[in-house]
Amino acid sequence: MAVTPVGNPYVESSDLVANYPGASEALAERIDIVGVNPFANAAARDAAIPSPVQGQMCSLNDDNKGYRYDGSAWILFSGAGAANFTNTATGDYTTGGISYKYITFTGSGSLVVDRAGFADVLVIGGAGGGGATLGGGGGAGGYLALSNVYFPAASTTVLIGGGGAGGIGAGQTTGANGTTSQLGVIYAVGGGGGGGNAGGPVTTRSGVIGGSGGGTGGASTVAGASGVSSQGSAGGTGFIGSNNGAGGGGGASAVGSAGAGSAGGNGGAGTSSSINNSATTRGGAGGGGINGAGSAGAGGTGGGGAGGITTTGTAGGANLGAGGGGAGSSGNGGSGGSGIIIVRVVV
Repeated sequence: MAVTPVGNPYVESSDLVANYPGASEALAERIDIVGVNPFANAAARDAAIPSPVQGQMCSLNDDNKGYRYDGSAWILFSGAGAANFTNTATGDYTTGGISYKYITFTGSGSLVVDRAGFADVLVIGGAGGGGATLGGGGGAGGYLALSNVYFPAASTTVLIGGGGAGGIGAGQTTGANGTTSQLGVIYAVGGGGGGGNAGGPVTTRSGVIGGSGGGTGGASTVAGASGVSSQGSAGGTGFIGSNNGAGGGGGASAVGSAGAGSAGGNGGAGTSSSINNSATTRGGAGGGGINGAGSAGAGGTGGGGAGGITTTGTAGGANLGAGGGGAGSSGNGGSGGSGIIIVRVVV
């Protein structure tokens, strides 16, 4: 039987749990969590491990490959550490004892990776435009902040979504949706346009579904448009009555407010990220418009454009994925802001 060492205990292969219960049980527990367990196939693994934990690993006999659970899905395990890109870095910094470099894309291009591995990413789609003439606020572009995304050693497509145009006052039209931003296989959907006060049935005045949904135009109680799950929020409902306040667009972290008799609905708030070492809120939504006797909806924090009272709505912030404000009693909706992509790796 092994002899207990002085100082920090260690465990030899011949030692029994009974001899060193503290050290051995801790080691056994750690092995149980991260140990590479062989299974016949993915179905057998999922049946045996219905609730995996982040960092857990296994191997599959049908493809003879190893997999790691990243907290949301099993991914192919390559033993890789941090990825490295060869593009010129936008900046670098150290925080918490860890050094990073990052690259910011405000226009389309490619991310060139020469060492496969993991990276953190922020991907935001282009935002929706505000609706015209008592228009609802435009919804924010889809917002995705992901950690430990695996990149192969390859050139990865980068597309930055553009903001949607505001609705045209003469036609009292709905704002256009923003377009999708893409980083390889990651897509952040464009935000939904705000509804216009188009006349005719009130059911035609709803905002449009998008990364975050557009708000409903004034003089309508149709619910605001929904956002894409895990990417954004729903727009706000309009109001029928004095001044006919329109709903605010949905933001990255909050739904748009409903319109009221005295005010257009505020745009939903965005979300803050410090991926580039500077806390920045992005993905605010556009405020709803209203008649001249009321107050316009404010744009959501993160660049959302304000709604109008008797004039055109304000444009959403560029490269923030921020929605455009809805127009007041006349005028065009504000245009949505373009998206952005930021990639960060450990160096």
